[in-house]
Amino acid sequence: MHTSATANAARTTDADTIVVGVPAGQGAPADAPAQVAELLDSGEARTSFKALALTHADGKRWLVVGLGPQDELTAERARAAAAVACARAKETSARTLCWALPGDPGADVQERQALAAAVVEGTILADYRFERHKSSVGGDGGQADAGPRPLDGLIIAGADGLEDAVAQATIVADAVNRARDLQNRPGNDLTPTALGEYARALAEEIPGLWVQVSGRADIVGRGMGAFAAVAQGSEQEPALITIKYDPPHEDQDPPTRAGETASTPILGLVGKAVTFDSGGISLKPGAKMAEMKFDMSGGAAVIEAAAAIARLRLPLRLVAVVGATENLPSGRAIKPGDIVTAANGKTIEINNTDAEGRLVLADCLWHAINEGAERVVDLATLTGAVIIALGSTYAGLMSNDDGLAAEIEAAGERSGEIVWRLPLHEEYEALIKGKYGDLDNAPEGRKAGTIVGGTFLSNFVGETPWAHLDIAGSAWELDREYVGKGASGYGVRLLVELAKSHCI
Repeated sequence: MHTSATANAARTTDADTIVVGVPAGQGAPADAPAQVAELLDSGEARTSFKALALTHADGKRWLVVGLGPQDELTAERARAAAAVACARAKETSARTLCWALPGDPGADVQERQALAAAVVEGTILADYRFERHKSSVGGDGGQADAGPRPLDGLIIAGADGLEDAVAQATIVADAVNRARDLQNRPGNDLTPTALGEYARALAEEIPGLWVQVSGRADIVGRGMGAFAAVAQGSEQEPALITIKYDPPHEDQDPPTRAGETASTPILGLVGKAVTFDSGGISLKPGAKMAEMKFDMSGGAAVIEAAAAIARLRLPLRLVAVVGATENLPSGRAIKPGDIVTAANGKTIEINNTDAEGRLVLADCLWHAINEGAERVVDLATLTGAVIIALGSTYAGLMSNDDGLAAEIEAAGERSGEIVWRLPLHEEYEALIKGKYGDLDNAPEGRKAGTIVGGTFLSNFVGETPWAHLDIAGSAWELDREYVGKGASGYGVRLLVELAKSHCI
């Protein structure tokens, strides 16, 4: 979708459909045609949140969307309003939308920019479709019913100084949709090798991005026994994906200011990418096992967040690590009772082979820090327990650093990908002590399941400031207006916002 911004009135653009957002207690904008005012006066159009009404004037469709009380118009509500407007516009076969931003064009610039960015994100995310494996021809030889076509364009109208906000929001929203593409691909398509090839292709496309993909022999050679143990049950080659980003230098456009990144700690991102998780020998129930293609969601978010950070040319240094593997039962698979040695030398009892994500992340966290990361955030669909605790509204946050945790919470509020911090306490350490090894990957008793996962991971970061995000409840079936069924791309927007704050 092509996006742009203009200070001109919406009615002067070449859009076929104009969206007019109206807060509660307000009437039609002064430059709107009389038909819009008539819709509001008659009550057919309402200003209650997400209410929709449609009319025609001046050769265009005019779609009125209620925004609710002005003082409740957050960026998240703007995303939702943009999403419902997008869906209704597509039902009318709209090709190009123009949003007439509500409010005074001379209002606070940052507020206008945030509102414009939210509308862009809500529209692009709502416009998403995954059709990689759809047949283009119906069974009767005719064209299959493909539903409404994606939009061609989106214009944000009504104020100066919105161009950069619109362009940046487009980059981020596109990255979210690419992460959703990765998530939605089935396990026989998106293998660990395919994910590594995808990351390599990004490095060839984006300046400043460097990618290395290592296979089984190198993983074993690095002493990453926990990661290697998960991968040994599958015939598919695992992939240790290491991504580094350095901002453009003086000979690139735009240049990095001298010393701009020197005082900024290197940010590390780590993602779990189990491209299919059967549970291994500790086999999962058959019901909904197909959803375990989504167990690579943390890795997808990290890859696309790194790509967006590079496309935005943010002035920071980044190390991102993704551990990609399948978790399958076979004659070579790890067994309950096995003991493996992680890269930091700690031994781990395998009490349950379905607690494999923490094994992959343990070695990947060590690797990220070994590669220079000075602050680390990991994302993983780690525990079902987080869904019981928080549902799909919040991701679970655990951290050994209050400052980093606060930055993540703030980034979550700005991005709409909100998190809830759970405690790490020394008493939880007792739960993960091994009987025969240093650590137990899945203690019996089912106490504090999400916190136990985070406590386990804390053993592999040392004194490095670190945060763990358990996104098992948010990675798919989020069911928000702009992200409905299937993959959500959760984490991309949050990580980009965190990176932006890292640059300040």
